[in-house]
Amino acid sequence: MPKRLARNIPNLHLALMLALTFSTGVVDAVGYLGLDRVFTGNMTGNVVILGMALAGADGLPVIGPVIALLSFMLGAVIAGRVLRPVTDGWTHRSTSLLTAVAVIMVGLAVALLVYGGTPPQPQEYIVTMFLAIAMGIQAGTARHIGVKDVTTVVVTSTITGFAADSRLAGGKGQPWFRRAAAIVLIAAGAGVGALLLRLGLGWGVSLSALITVVVAVLGHVGARYSAKEPELRAASKPV
Repeated sequence: MPKRLARNIPNLHLALMLALTFSTGVVDAVGYLGLDRVFTGNMTGNVVILGMALAGADGLPVIGPVIALLSFMLGAVIAGRVLRPVTDGWTHRSTSLLTAVAVIMVGLAVALLVYGGTPPQPQEYIVTMFLAIAMGIQAGTARHIGVKDVTTVVVTSTITGFAADSRLAGGKGQPWFRRAAAIVLIAAGAGVGALLLRLGLGWGVSLSALITVVVAVLGHVGARYSAKEPELRAASKPV
């Protein structure tokens, strides 16, 4: 890892959360196109689909969105419980949670690649459940790390801020790069996920698993380097 990036922890965290935002786009494409129109990361979409389905709209799923919603909440609860005792930012517990997300994703990717197609129900619901749990853990962890405007799972508030703080709306300045990057990356991830779905359901999950592994490793290394940097600086000062 470049020392300059490791020393600038806010930029490192921003880059890692943007990577997870891209990964969420991939996973949501897999869920919506491959798992009967279910979002496993963007819960707003599930709430809307569920509302329309319960109102009697034809062809919309009910069980899948309910499973995704409850599973996502469970994942967020797990992250909240694990991270509650520690201060905000990246800690060893953040690494552990994202490692758990990576393990879930790798397990699902292997199972889907071995199966070679979309699993039938109820196995399809099991895939939805574990993907949503993973995304809930990821969202809870990202919330605790606290990169502004980058939640990794939704960009509605980011789009609102991007527009409301723009010069067109009378704003004088905003963190446009991170906001624009989050919007573009989740869309790009969805596009890549849709393309990978042509090869099979497991390929998009595999890519998301790889991204999560890389994020967990880089975040952990950056946190350790940041913790040791004051000691290294003190040791390097002339006596």
